[in-house]
Amino acid sequence: MRWQNSARAVTIAAALLLTSTAAQATTQEPELDPVVTNGILSVCGKTLCNDSGAPVQLRGMSTHGLQWYSQCVNDASLDALADDWQADVLRISMYIQEGGYEDDPAKFTELVDKYVEAASQRGMYAIIDWHMLDPGDPNYNLDRAKTFFTEMAKRHKDKTNVLYEIANEPSGVEWSQIKSYAEELIPVIREQDPDSVVLVGTRAWSSLGVSEDSNEQEIVDNPVNADNIMYTFHFYAASHGQEYLDTLSRAADKLPMFVTEFGTQEATGDGGNDFDMAQKYIDLMASKNISWTNWNYSDDSRSGAVFKEGTCENGPYPGTGQLKPAGEWVRERVK
Repeated sequence: MRWQNSARAVTIAAALLLTSTAAQATTQEPELDPVVTNGILSVCGKTLCNDSGAPVQLRGMSTHGLQWYSQCVNDASLDALADDWQADVLRISMYIQEGGYEDDPAKFTELVDKYVEAASQRGMYAIIDWHMLDPGDPNYNLDRAKTFFTEMAKRHKDKTNVLYEIANEPSGVEWSQIKSYAEELIPVIREQDPDSVVLVGTRAWSSLGVSEDSNEQEIVDNPVNADNIMYTFHFYAASHGQEYLDTLSRAADKLPMFVTEFGTQEATGDGGNDFDMAQKYIDLMASKNISWTNWNYSDDSRSGAVFKEGTCENGPYPGTGQLKPAGEWVRERVK
């Protein structure tokens, strides 16, 4: 009888221990993804804020041009970006010319849609990048942009994680022409999706005009007439030194800024890495709460592509063994 009671006591104790362990497991906070944590984003003052009004800094990666490197944007690579890199945001770069949207609007509309859904499933924000580059006047593609963004906004208007980048890198045009383009296109998006953030490219390859001997003051004096927008800035650390850094710093005190593209190497996306200068930009963006995406999440031969050549054929994508030096560097800063 005493032995039976002892056994029963042990059984009860074991059951209580299991119950306690299970209770602890169920009460532990799950790791929430960025979209669940922050909800729909908006521009508050000079920064990006979450649905509670708290400042947010998104950090993530840009794809390469989908017409060349869509094979690098797959389930395994996106799982690595979301889970291993812990990225907040995926910039989906759809070129307009150079074999992109202009050649097959239906194909590229569906491809961008596919990647928006993929980012959404993994809890990341998605930037739909209208990657106009050459010609540099965004008005050249205005009608195409209206068609594309009407469709994108219609499809994704109920999502909380989509941002629209309407002009990648304008060049060779005055700010007034870029502003006019934005003020004609933004209402097209707003008609379908009134709440999402719109990102507006700046003059001289989104350098705030610096690469064409201007600066942020032209935008400060004549801003786009629209709410809930941010202006973009691009830099490549080995080419764009202190003058560019200082311009971004001044601009961020006056305008809502988002760095939608940068690299640690030269403006070609190739050459040696200047990690010291790149870190100065990273520190500035952290101090001023400027969100960013790095160029680019592919296995292109150039030094700015994060993966070694051949990686996208079958991976693997997590970890650092398959990363170029720039890939290792930026992965740590995304994390």
